[in-house]
Amino acid sequence: MQVIAEGIDYLVDHYTENPSLEFLASRAGYDPDYYQKLFKAHVGISPKRLCQYMSLRHARPFLEAGQPTLLAAHEAGLSGNARLHDLFLSCEGVTPGEVKARGQGVHITYGFQPTSLGELMIGKTQRGICWLGFLMEGERDQGLARMHAYWPCARFTHDDAALAEEAAIISNLWSAEGGRAKLKLDIYGTNFQIQVWRALLEIPYGETRTYQEIAGQVGKPTASRAVGNAVGANPVSVLIPCHRVIRSTGIIDNYGWGSPRKKIILAVEGQITSD
Repeated sequence: MQVIAEGIDYLVDHYTENPSLEFLASRAGYDPDYYQKLFKAHVGISPKRLCQYMSLRHARPFLEAGQPTLLAAHEAGLSGNARLHDLFLSCEGVTPGEVKARGQGVHITYGFQPTSLGELMIGKTQRGICWLGFLMEGERDQGLARMHAYWPCARFTHDDAALAEEAAIISNLWSAEGGRAKLKLDIYGTNFQIQVWRALLEIPYGETRTYQEIAGQVGKPTASRAVGNAVGANPVSVLIPCHRVIRSTGIIDNYGWGSPRKKIILAVEGQITSD
């Protein structure tokens, strides 16, 4: 809907001004209550929540880079540490300090593993697998950068041999028995992200679900867009099967490791269950 698309563009450009619902509704020529319902129906969240997410997204890189929380607050258009603290607790259930120190004291061993679907990078802590993703066009540096951003304060050691057991299990995922393989995970996320990831784990091997179906399953039937964001934030692709979520139109895209690879994985899983 054009009026909502325009409203989103305005909020993305002016979120630091925290425009009121009344102002946004007036711009669109609607009653505030009606505009709020219309916006949530199409976006899945309220205009205020979108502004909060934009501020959060802007502040996070400063925290992950070890910058002072006050600087992160000001760069995100917030008045101070208290606003930043409340924002992170409200949206993610963690404090800015916890984000800033993510991975502090954690030792991650990582390695690379060739598979029939491309090279994988695997990371694990003492608790379990903490990162799993395909390398795009063999770019190991890109994969490492993404893992470092997820665990900014962790200590990393490259040791392919130390991950041989996990790599063998993961490589076997696309065999007739591999779909039932289990590995311990060590991941973190917002309450909503974790709800979505749990829903993904319930999708049977060889089947798919739509973003709308997942939204309904987690009790947020109008939050398909937010579900898409949570699916995309999954740090252990394949193990939490984000590739099994597709658009309601049947279009297969929106995969961080490339749409062609998503199609191949779904085809392989479908073939295995049909044999």
